[in-house]
Amino acid sequence: MPADPFAPIELAAPDGDRARVRRHGAHVVSWTPAGAGEWLFLSERTRHAPGVAVRGGIPVIFPQFAAQGPLPKHGFARVAEWGRAGAGADPSRVTLRLVDSPATRAAWPHAFAAELTARVGGGALAVSLRVTNAGADPLAFTAALHTYLRVTDVRDAAVEGLRGVRYRDHAAGGAERVEDADAVRVRGETDRVYLDAPPSLLVRDGARALRVDAEGFPDVVVWNPWEEKARALDDMEPGGWQRMLCVEAAVVGRPVRLAPGESWTGEQTLRALTA
Repeated sequence: MPADPFAPIELAAPDGDRARVRRHGAHVVSWTPAGAGEWLFLSERTRHAPGVAVRGGIPVIFPQFAAQGPLPKHGFARVAEWGRAGAGADPSRVTLRLVDSPATRAAWPHAFAAELTARVGGGALAVSLRVTNAGADPLAFTAALHTYLRVTDVRDAAVEGLRGVRYRDHAAGGAERVEDADAVRVRGETDRVYLDAPPSLLVRDGARALRVDAEGFPDVVVWNPWEEKARALDDMEPGGWQRMLCVEAAVVGRPVRLAPGESWTGEQTLRALTA
């Protein structure tokens, strides 16, 4: 009998770090560093069904970010059933694989192979996405690791390290602005794509903090729907918007372009600094 794509794959490092990953969407749904609380938000109302995206954790956005193209919003990777690659001898890491199929080619006519690797240890969760052009023609895509961080209260959280960075403010119709604050704070609906952002950011949540490092992903998305838009999300628990803040490694401003046989890799590492 095929493995249940919703059954979590448990990752455990010798130092006590833990994570859970599902084959449905190659979705990391939990990360708890040793001695610390949960760092990923997962809505109590998320639905667990084929073809349905999970509300929370780290959705894999590929091959299209948001509605910026002809595909359904955020592409198909987050609702696809990924296969497990390798024997999984290391309990602290897992690699999942998705290749093109008649269903994906009907939406996006390219041959590809995508691999998602998650690993825990040392107080960190590293998630990498590797995409290879397996076809005979060039292809282009946008992508993100749509990371929902669990925070005590989003109104008290802050993202540091984005001062001076240009961003697209999609909550204001896509207007382009330059960040002038030392710490980005959520005071209403927030939907920003920071372009060519620094590779390291700091997220503060009360007494604890998280460093977010990215490699291969030049952009950063900061998102929270706020109260009114959250009410329109039927898979968002009441008040859930207050307990989440998305800080996403992304490649949006300039799509990745791959010649036949070429590969691209992007990685996001979350590192807990305090318990």
